[in-house]
Amino acid sequence: MELELSSDQKLFQTSARRLLEKEYPLDRVRGLKDGEPRWSRDWWRQGAELGWAATIVPEELGGGSVSGEGVRDLVLLAEELGTGVGPGPLLPVNVVLAGLVEAHGTGSDHTDTIEALVAGERVATWAVYEPGGEWNPLTPSLSASRDGDGYLLDGVKDRVQDADQADLLLVTAATPDGPAQFLVPAGTPGVTAAPQWSLDLSRTFNEVTFTGVRVGPDTLVGEPGATGPVERQLQIAAIVQCAEVCAVLERAFAMTVQWGFDRYSFGRPLASYQALKHRFADMRTWLEACHATTQAAAAAVQERAPEAATLVSVAKAFVGERSLLILQDCVQIHGGIGVTWEHDLHLFLRRATLDQALYGTPEDHRLRLADLATPDL
Repeated sequence: MELELSSDQKLFQTSARRLLEKEYPLDRVRGLKDGEPRWSRDWWRQGAELGWAATIVPEELGGGSVSGEGVRDLVLLAEELGTGVGPGPLLPVNVVLAGLVEAHGTGSDHTDTIEALVAGERVATWAVYEPGGEWNPLTPSLSASRDGDGYLLDGVKDRVQDADQADLLLVTAATPDGPAQFLVPAGTPGVTAAPQWSLDLSRTFNEVTFTGVRVGPDTLVGEPGATGPVERQLQIAAIVQCAEVCAVLERAFAMTVQWGFDRYSFGRPLASYQALKHRFADMRTWLEACHATTQAAAAAVQERAPEAATLVSVAKAFVGERSLLILQDCVQIHGGIGVTWEHDLHLFLRRATLDQALYGTPEDHRLRLADLATPDL
């Protein structure tokens, strides 16, 4: 939550909010059925026309941001999606773009793909997680072995967001020369996707199996062994998540405070009880700290500061841990109504719980902070 926004940023924020409220209000999100697409390509193209996939892409590659600070504009957009627990491939598309932009100028030229993603003509997602493994994108078990001038991909990826609707999969793989990433069309022979259960009603995930998938040298993103694009992708993913969760917390907290004044017990509003005042104060303090760590991390990523990786992991660890404590308090203060299907609280709790687990848990990021603090050990 930026304290001061330019007029262009306010317009960018408002246009996103209107599109989300028009197409995906909370009642529609709650009513989504198993197997039903969570979002439509036409709707995503409308978002792309508003700049949803352009903020972190340089103008010479077809992108551009309203303020000149693309990461911060992306944070504003993520907050709007968090406020309404909106669906859509905002995170996966922008994470893939982060990697393509970072690797631009090395290896194969993916300019046309970048422009198509920015325009909303194509959708891509990051296939990085693997079954049963810890979060470590630089040590994939999916293999990419040499096959003439190309590669053969063998292995399984899971928790791949929107793989069932994506045109392209950015796949992390182990090569003889180190970890590498390949931009694989979803319809390539040997690629199969199976749906996975998702706690978040507005998102779908898939397990994707690669069986002898042959890809050409033009699918390689950057060069094998280069870790810069993956690090940039991780930072963008974590920032988007933290911004989403901060907005989720703001909405749930405001809802709970209002409930505290509207609900009476023994002739007094709940909010008048001292014990609950203390809980509200604690939640507000934690929420402000979530905003502060997220904004500090976003600024560092925007400026490519040396401490960006550290601040991102600080934000992901803190927001991931405190968010569920705040939301569980919100549920408890609401009482029985807080655990009903008809109430909106569970939608926010689902989004925050899933975001805590993806792209590194708080524990994963604390370990990462230890590694960053002691690089020579």
